[in-house]
Amino acid sequence: MKLRKWLAALLMITVLMVAGCSNDSGGVSTENSTLQKVLKNKKLVIGMSSGYFPFDMKDPKGDFVGYDVDFANALGKALGVKVEYKQFTFDGLIPALQTGEIDMIFAGMTIRGDRALAVSFANPYFKTGQAVMLPSSDKKTKTWQELDVKGNKIAVGIGTTGALLAKDVFKNAEVLDFEDFPAAAAALGLGKANAVVYDEPAIAVWNLKNAGQVQELEGLISSENLGIAVKKNDFETVQWINSFLNSYIESPSELASRHKWFETSDWLSEVVEE
Repeated sequence: MKLRKWLAALLMITVLMVAGCSNDSGGVSTENSTLQKVLKNKKLVIGMSSGYFPFDMKDPKGDFVGYDVDFANALGKALGVKVEYKQFTFDGLIPALQTGEIDMIFAGMTIRGDRALAVSFANPYFKTGQAVMLPSSDKKTKTWQELDVKGNKIAVGIGTTGALLAKDVFKNAEVLDFEDFPAAAAALGLGKANAVVYDEPAIAVWNLKNAGQVQELEGLISSENLGIAVKKNDFETVQWINSFLNSYIESPSELASRHKWFETSDWLSEVVEE
């Protein structure tokens, strides 16, 4: 008899503890939710790293423009909040998210296992891969493997997926870190590197801007998915972003943005290099 009473009391305590610890929303905890913070403050703070064409760039006024900016603005509009952008080097984005300086990373970030240990990703919103850019004077190289010889230098943006990949696959060539992709591309132009490894869309745009000076090596080194990062285990915010992705991808607004940034080049005169 006493044992049954003790078990009943224990069950009641457990129920009360679960109820007290969970501010439930469809089974997803909203405790420490960025989504709730954004709605309360009526402001969404996005971390970006400009120079990633055509995703994240700046116009002559210093305002962010590009495919990611259109995407983030649409997301902010859906939430009914103001969107603020903050500039970081690429490897400074995750620390800024972890310290609460920004609410989301929207910077063409590749979804990777090591990053997923530090942040949570929503579903992929763009598929791409790592490509190789060569000077137009290189008429011999046909594959990226041919670059892997002692004495060759491969330029990369520090902290990027291209940097990690290059350091993994190039065993003999030297991999040189630069602050970002434009700096790596500039090193190629100055003859300080034999090739650049970076995301294919950005290399395609750089090739378009610098016709006759560089060329893109045929084929990709890897296949990757880009995602929006939020702080670790913020499940309510991830769930909301995934719902938004389902309504935004291939909507008239997203198709217009994709056409502008990936299928035309008129905007090249509207952005600046940093």
